[in-house]
Amino acid sequence: MNKQAVIEKEKTTERTAKYHILVSDAMSQEGLLPLLENANVHCVEAYVDEVEDLTQFDALLVRSATKVTEELLQKMPNLKIVARAGVGVDNIDLDAATKHGVVVVNAPDGNTISTAEHTFAMISSLLRKIPQANASIKAGEWNRKAFQGSELRGKTLGIVGFGRIGTQIAKRARAFEMSLLVFDPFLTKARAEKIGVTPASLDDVLAQSDIITVHTPLTKETKGILGMENIAKTKPGVFLINCARGGIIDESALKHYLANGHIAGAALDVFEEEPAQDKELLEFDNVIATPHIAASTKEAQLNVASQVSEEVIRFLEGQPATNSINLPTLSKEIYEKIQPYYDLTKRMGNLLSQVMKTPVQEIEVYYGGNITDLETSITTRSLIAGFLQPRVDAAVNDVNAALIAKERGITYGEKHVENTFGYSNLIHAVVHGEDRHFDIKGTYIKEYGARIVSINGFNVDFVPQGHLLYIQHNDKPGVIGRIGQLLAEHDVNIATMQVGRKQEGGEAIMMITVDKTVEEDVLKAVRKIEDIQFADKIEG
Repeated sequence: MNKQAVIEKEKTTERTAKYHILVSDAMSQEGLLPLLENANVHCVEAYVDEVEDLTQFDALLVRSATKVTEELLQKMPNLKIVARAGVGVDNIDLDAATKHGVVVVNAPDGNTISTAEHTFAMISSLLRKIPQANASIKAGEWNRKAFQGSELRGKTLGIVGFGRIGTQIAKRARAFEMSLLVFDPFLTKARAEKIGVTPASLDDVLAQSDIITVHTPLTKETKGILGMENIAKTKPGVFLINCARGGIIDESALKHYLANGHIAGAALDVFEEEPAQDKELLEFDNVIATPHIAASTKEAQLNVASQVSEEVIRFLEGQPATNSINLPTLSKEIYEKIQPYYDLTKRMGNLLSQVMKTPVQEIEVYYGGNITDLETSITTRSLIAGFLQPRVDAAVNDVNAALIAKERGITYGEKHVENTFGYSNLIHAVVHGEDRHFDIKGTYIKEYGARIVSINGFNVDFVPQGHLLYIQHNDKPGVIGRIGQLLAEHDVNIATMQVGRKQEGGEAIMMITVDKTVEEDVLKAVRKIEDIQFADKIEG
């Protein structure tokens, strides 16, 4: 076909196509075949600033380069869906997309195998000193004694975070006859036995592992989880691996323990600042590094492009999005009605996740009052997603929350009940663990917004957001004063305080809102106060 004929064919396709799709970042051509070979699709591959008329497009496919902003969304009034060929959606304004009624989807598991394989390659390379030996022999040396390594067989591998990637690493480690210790607050005994790993506390993983690899999301709780204090708990001669998120391992602490010889070596694919800037860290002979390429395989790039291409077609043809990051497709009227409860349940799930740190088996959600007139399955999924997100190594959304919960052995259900305890609407969530349970009640009041009104049977009234300090204590004179004094000594200002008790002199709770994050040393001091049973921080 000559050039003119090709142009005429493209014009015909553009005129007759039902769906117009813009691919604004470079992607695998093979992965885009579901779009390129679909007669109903006119697919344009170009940067957004190269396209004169953006109003025609129904869908936008991006990787990390294109920034999907409020301004761009305003220029694309017919846009129905944005698809991220990968996991992270930091380059997409989710609030703006939801406001414009645009569904955002990603490819959450397209790079699972590539990341797991890269991690294991880093472990093997680190223990056998392969990069150093390669550099030496290319420099004309033949120094076999300098590169004596260690076998993997018989070593204990500690895995911090046990989602999809951690699970795949465990399968490979078992083939190498390694012992496996896993720290993950959601790992149940049943799932651990099925996969063949031993669940353990973080301290036990640190103390007993020869090699430690991290596979958690980067959150306020996991940032620097391997820092000065925790690395000191590890075995002398430990190896550390990070192919997950930069910042999970504190790089300053890492340099300290590399310098004094406590850490035998480290393998890093991700860094606190990228491109990697810390030359001092990279100059250690026992540090090997790659430029954030764990997910960069031909197969992974094919998988993520193929997944989002197929997802976009299914969605445009009227099927539900299976990997939606924001709200499922709802009419504007229904969205406005459900949004306050949706936000409340997401916050309730997040709060429960932070206070219930033992493995969880079941989550029950009860609805009473006027919320039962709405589609509560949406708010239940929101609560489950809020519960899972702080502890899972992948993006969790309202659609995939059920699948992720099932993978982790968590069942859930919802019921409509008559009793609202005097509120016009009430949401009651109960989380059951292997050795304890935790429940909270929340309500939405139009004039006052979302409120938590009960925790484990104690009546309270606070907004589930900001910096919170949750304390269980004995109801005795002076306890509240001692806590207030201690916080003042550490320059922690109290904004609000809610106190609840069931009977005089019995068990009681405090929910304190403060102006900044409560640091771990302050928490430890609070826990040492007489009559304090439990204290932990919650970030809303």
